[in-house]
Amino acid sequence: MRTIVRPPRVPRPRRFLLCEPRYFDVQYAINPWMHDGAPVDTALAQRQWAALVQAYRDHGHTVETVPPVAGLPDMVFAANSALVLGGRVFGARFHAPQRRPESVEYEKWFRAAGFEVHTPEAVCEGEGDLVPVGGYVLAGTGFRTTREAHREVQEFLGVPTIGLQLVDPYFYHLDTALFPLDDTNIAYYPEAFSPGSREVLRRLFPDAVLATRDDALAFGLNSVSDGCHVFVAPQAEGIVEQLARHGYVPVPVDLSEFHKAGGGIKCCTQEVRS
Repeated sequence: MRTIVRPPRVPRPRRFLLCEPRYFDVQYAINPWMHDGAPVDTALAQRQWAALVQAYRDHGHTVETVPPVAGLPDMVFAANSALVLGGRVFGARFHAPQRRPESVEYEKWFRAAGFEVHTPEAVCEGEGDLVPVGGYVLAGTGFRTTREAHREVQEFLGVPTIGLQLVDPYFYHLDTALFPLDDTNIAYYPEAFSPGSREVLRRLFPDAVLATRDDALAFGLNSVSDGCHVFVAPQAEGIVEQLARHGYVPVPVDLSEFHKAGGGIKCCTQEVRS
C-alpha cells in the first residue's frame, strides 16, 4: 500500500474585519434558515463571536471591528459587505431591503481606512457570493448576487470572474457551499450547484475536498482557512475528519446561535486583502 506524503500546510497571517453581534436578532425571514421572531440568545451569540475573534488572534491573525448599528441585526455578517482584493473594495448592494443600510456603514469604515470603494449598480452581496481563489473570483448567482454584478466585479478588479449557478435555496450564498482551503484548492458541496457549474468546479479543482449535504447543512462549508488551520463548525464532523486527512488542522468554533439567521464562521468574517 502506497503512502501518500503531503507537503506541510503553511498558514498565512490574515487581516479580518468583524462586527460585534450587539444587536443580532432574527426580526424577519429572508432565507430558509430564518423564522421571524425565533428566539435568539444574545448573550450566547456574544460569547460565540468572542470565541471566534480569540481563535483568530490565537492563530496569529489580525482582527479589526466595525461598530454595530441598532436596527441592523444582520450587520454581524461582515462577509456580505464587500469583496476586498488587491487593496480595492467592491462594495455591496443587498437584495433584501432590510439589509441595504448595512452597506453604508461598511463603506464608511473602508473609506475611513483609506480604501477605494466601488458601489455596485447590480445586486451583489460581497464575499457571500464572491470567492477569490486560484487566480479567479468564483462568483455565485441564483438567489442573491446577479450575473450583472459578476461583470462589474471583473471590470473593477481586472480578475477573471467565473459564474457559478446555485440551485438549492438552503445554500443561497456561495460561501455556504464552498470555501478556499488555500490559494489553489477548495472544499465544496457539489449538489448545491447546477450540472454545468459542477463540471466547471471539477475541471478547475480536481483535487477538491467534497462535502456531504449533512456537513453543508451544518455550516461546515461556511469556514475560513489560513492555508493550514481551518476554522470550522464542530457540528460538521465529516468535513472535519476529511480536512485532517488532507493535512489541514481543524479549529472547531461553535457559532450555532448564528445558524438561526443562516450564517456561520465565514459569514461573520470579511477578509481585508491588501
